[in-house]
Amino acid sequence: MSTGVSTALPGLTGLRVTKGHGTENDFVLVTDPAGERDLTDEQVRALCDRRAGVGGDGLIRAVRSDALAEGRAALAEDADATWFMDYRNADGSRAQMCGNGVRVLVAHLLREGLVAAAELADGRELAVGTRSGVKRVAAALDDDGRPGWFAVDMGSWTVPGGDAAVADGFDATVGVHGLDGVPRPGLSLDLGNPHVVVALTGRGELEAADLVVAPEVTPTPADGANVELVVPLDAPEPGVGALLMRVSERGVGETRSCGTGACAAALAVRLWAGADSPDVWRVAVPGGRLRVRALPGGRVELAGPAAVVADLVVA
Repeated sequence: MSTGVSTALPGLTGLRVTKGHGTENDFVLVTDPAGERDLTDEQVRALCDRRAGVGGDGLIRAVRSDALAEGRAALAEDADATWFMDYRNADGSRAQMCGNGVRVLVAHLLREGLVAAAELADGRELAVGTRSGVKRVAAALDDDGRPGWFAVDMGSWTVPGGDAAVADGFDATVGVHGLDGVPRPGLSLDLGNPHVVVALTGRGELEAADLVVAPEVTPTPADGANVELVVPLDAPEPGVGALLMRVSERGVGETRSCGTGACAAALAVRLWAGADSPDVWRVAVPGGRLRVRALPGGRVELAGPAAVVADLVVA
């Protein structure tokens, strides 16, 4: 599908953009191999505006890594990372990483012929540079064994509060509008971007939470944080955990899904569950399903769908 989008902002006329989503976490994609369209914060906000622009939770600029300094740093880490994901939140701010976004970027590169399908055939992985390091993406099967998903090695993760936070199960408190007014304990995790995970008592609380108002994290994270509200579920099968999640993303608000947030949520619940908890978790978000797998060496993998739905030209 292709159409025109009108904007009053100068400098965007004729710009071709693409709309895509991963579990309804949606993005405006700009193909800019030579790194010539470093959009301003205002332009990003205009394109992501859901009433006056294209609409999206964020903007992804596909840039060849050798065209910008951050990309060259990715190439120094991994010479195969020839493409860089310049990710911007809907408010224009730069973000380190987006787990749903990197899958959508790969789907976009394949569709545009900028990456050959053979590069992901037979178990091969595609290296993509991000501000939180190089991520490797592979083709994957969904939970029913059907093709069409992508799996991303999201790299290492940490609990900033260390062993004490793991032992206590929390290192912050989070006030969530729409609940009982009592701040809830939250556990901070870092996946290249900051998260605080809060366990709720059940579906009723999850539905009652009002994320139109941003949750209040104490102590206040220096760079803000995504907040994940989770409800653990009964195991769907041996060796597999499950949970429900809603998320409030910094610089955006509530979104239908968050890839790094799904990883943080699964890892937090896994820590709370103890040493015998499973490594594989199915995470249900408002926009669909994701799969998180704890990898050896303190790494984590995210798997899920990616869709490219429209091409548009700014009028």
